[in-house]
Amino acid sequence: MIDREAVRDNAKYLRQVRPIDPEEIAEYVEGSPHPAVVKQTLREEAFDLGLVEQDDGTFVPVDEEPIAVQRWHPEAFPQEYSFALEDLLVREYGANWHMGDSGDTLRESVRRLKTDYYHQNPVAYDDTAAVGYALYHLPDNYAVVGYVLDELAKKGLLPRKLRVLDVGAGAGGPALGLSDYVGDDALVDYHAVEPSANADVLEHMLEETPRNFHTTVHRETAEDLNLDELSGGEEDDESDDAFDIVLFANVLSELDDPESVVQKYLDVVADDGSLVAIEPADLNTSTGLREVERAVTGPGSGLTVYSPTLRLWDGYEPADRGWSFDVRDDLDVPGFQHRLDEGNDSDEEESGTFVNVDVQFSHSILRKDKKRRFDIRASGSQHARMADMEEHVTERINLLAVKLSHNLSEGKNKLFKVGDGSEQVEHYAVLTRESVLNEELEHAPYGAILGFENVLALWNDDEGAYNLVVDAETVVDIVAA
Repeated sequence: MIDREAVRDNAKYLRQVRPIDPEEIAEYVEGSPHPAVVKQTLREEAFDLGLVEQDDGTFVPVDEEPIAVQRWHPEAFPQEYSFALEDLLVREYGANWHMGDSGDTLRESVRRLKTDYYHQNPVAYDDTAAVGYALYHLPDNYAVVGYVLDELAKKGLLPRKLRVLDVGAGAGGPALGLSDYVGDDALVDYHAVEPSANADVLEHMLEETPRNFHTTVHRETAEDLNLDELSGGEEDDESDDAFDIVLFANVLSELDDPESVVQKYLDVVADDGSLVAIEPADLNTSTGLREVERAVTGPGSGLTVYSPTLRLWDGYEPADRGWSFDVRDDLDVPGFQHRLDEGNDSDEEESGTFVNVDVQFSHSILRKDKKRRFDIRASGSQHARMADMEEHVTERINLLAVKLSHNLSEGKNKLFKVGDGSEQVEHYAVLTRESVLNEELEHAPYGAILGFENVLALWNDDEGAYNLVVDAETVVDIVAA
């Protein structure tokens, strides 16, 4: 048995002087343990000691600078992860996993998942369903998380020594995206909560993460997990037990009481950390996410919406339906989805039934330190408030709003959901006549704050929503993006 405390003490001293060599520490520890044993001990203690392992096997202190913005824009699911998933498929079903009975079984599992999801039925993940989920969802889940992390990195809010709790981690798409985003020189203590058969796929995929991405999988439900057991730091520093990111990715809609579960896990979010929630873009999951967001961020909660649905008016909360989602470029079709789709001989299904490379998602980032992506507020002397829009119908007004959709219309006039955090019903900016004065409405990214001047407010009785008509007389500027 190695003297772990002696290894720690020597590492604490040497890290101030030079790279830590396991062979050198072995000489200072009673019993002269083998350097390989010392190296393994250092790996196990690395996060606590703030050490990253280098290519040459030595350890150095992790950089204190936060993770830089990566300008995340993946074109494809990385090949090394595709190969890892196919290795699992070959091991379980053979080289021709996509053909014959095994292919039919996997395709049927994807069909069931899609049907249950569409009808909002509870989903049970046995071994086959877990692999089917990975086949269909790993690529888009991988891509989405990086776009969300970009919003934190732009403000320097992703520490290079990062503690993450991934609640409902699934087959590992978000974990792999997180790993690639933070890079090899980050020091990550990653904990996954996944009680289903997805955990088997997850553990297999996590083997592809780099040496400084330390992983632990808790095979318990989010409701049953004892958070007191998730200790992560020095015994005399309780703050190290908290998490920089608590992630709920594609799981809120599967919980019986998502609000209470989120409330539970807010207790382990660091004071300068973030709770990140991500859901698919469809109506039920997207609006369900907003319901949870609004329930936990009410008056007196101590929480702030960091992005994207900023509250631009102090003292007001939104009460509209809240269907809002971002859209990014599709990924290339991965080989495993192509093979699964090509193996389908059903005449009743179109080509592409088993391909899923759309990147569309709803998300919410909540913080305890009052930080917001854009620290901008509307002014009563300059802007109309959406909560009072009934008073402004048929008037031309100025207002400040967050762009909360891409173009939603397939017709002549482009349509964009907007909000200022006070809206009680939906508000849409309708672009009826494009000009150089209003072109930023279309070109602004999702989540940008826009300033509208001389926009016409109308009530749309058919849709039960307000239309903000942007015409040749309207000026739209990007205030923050």
